[in-house]
Amino acid sequence: MDKKIEKAVNLPVVGNSDSGFYKYLQEINKIPSLTQEEEFLLAKNYLEHNDLAAAHKLVTSHLKLVSKIAVSYRNYGLPMVDLVSEGNLGLMQAVKKYDPDLGFRLSTYAMWWIKASIQDYILRSWSLVKIGTTAAQKKLFFSLGKIKHKLSHLYSRATGDQDIPQIAKVLDVAEKEVSDMNKRLSGGDISLNSPAHYNEGDSAELIEYIADNRPSHELVMEKSQEGNLRHNLLMKAIASLNDREAFIIKERKLKDEPATLDDLSQHFGISKERVRQIESRAFEKIQEYVISGV
Repeated sequence: MDKKIEKAVNLPVVGNSDSGFYKYLQEINKIPSLTQEEEFLLAKNYLEHNDLAAAHKLVTSHLKLVSKIAVSYRNYGLPMVDLVSEGNLGLMQAVKKYDPDLGFRLSTYAMWWIKASIQDYILRSWSLVKIGTTAAQKKLFFSLGKIKHKLSHLYSRATGDQDIPQIAKVLDVAEKEVSDMNKRLSGGDISLNSPAHYNEGDSAELIEYIADNRPSHELVMEKSQEGNLRHNLLMKAIASLNDREAFIIKERKLKDEPATLDDLSQHFGISKERVRQIESRAFEKIQEYVISGV
């Protein structure tokens, strides 16, 4: 870590309580986001002239991104103040190494440094007895939540014990390891949907203060990318099917007026039961493809 950056960047203090974190979010939301041109010029000034004032602006303008990423790790039972602080260190490291001439925004580059810094802190904070010593168990530690989230969207329901075999198969771990890890990660977290109680009569929820009130680059990019990523992932999953499977899935799942089993049985000259079997197997393949993309 560049000690000069640390000294130059006087960051807002994160409180230890929910209300303290709320106050921190209020404070950083007042910091304006940078345009692409402003970000480029500041990054060039720091890179070429070691302009610490420019580095300060680059760091503080991305504190909202750190908090947003830190919140996604809140279920590991560690204080938000520590997660945010570690993420801020990752952000500073990203600013130090960022090259604007490569053509991408700082947020795109910094998110990987922020996540890496937070994950490293989590692994250091959880003993090996808690998370296991194998690479598979460590992968499970960070991937379980993502897989459960994907399954919930896929099946439109909460995940449960019935999903353990499928999760274990995807991650190539024992079902008992999945069950044990699920229990270990089910500790308390910060209630971001509870009232913030900063001012008397204030009915706002804590989560409302994570994003900037104005459309920031991170939010706009995330919204557009999320839809694109889901669509692209689905299209890739369908492309992995054979022609008949892909045709049946598109006709049965992606049309406003889905084709009937009878329609498809006549189209392919096979029985309705055979169409149902192909559809079921094709859907299983899509599930496996989507989940394996964690």
